[in-house]
This record gives sequence, structure tokens and C-alpha cells, in this order.
Amino acid sequence: MANEHGQKWDRCLADSAVKIATGLGVGIVFSVLFFKRRTWPVAFGSGVGLGMGYSNCQQDFRSPYQLHGHRVKVNE
Repeated sequence: MANEHGQKWDRCLADSAVKIATGLGVGIVFSVLFFKRRTWPVAFGSGVGLGMGYSNCQQDFRSPYQLHGHRVKVNE
């Protein structure tokens, strides 16, 4: 059980980091190209990424019986 909990935390942190970095990158691109180098698109993009990561973590921890990417072999 502890190992599964640790794997969920690892998956959660990795997923959140990817989503925050992607939001940050999109915010920087929009800031440079469309909004005259304002800072709010960067903060907005990072916030959206953080919110998506938090939502996915919350869903992952609330569903204790969901298998992630493991194949279950049936012995016949």
C-alpha cells in the first residue's frame, strides 16, 4: 500500500510539473507575440497548469482502485 501511495505521489508531481511548465511556456509565447510583453499571460498560464495538475492529483487520490498502465494477465 505504501509503495502504491508513493507511486501516486511521484506520478502526481511529475504530471503537475509538466502541466505548469507547459502553461508557463504558452504564457510566455502569448506574452511575447500578442500582449506586448505583459506578465499576466505568464501568470495565467502557470495558474491554469497548476490547477490542471491539482485536479488530476485529486482525482488520482480519490480513486483508489484504478490501475494505471498495468496489464492484468488472466491465467487460463
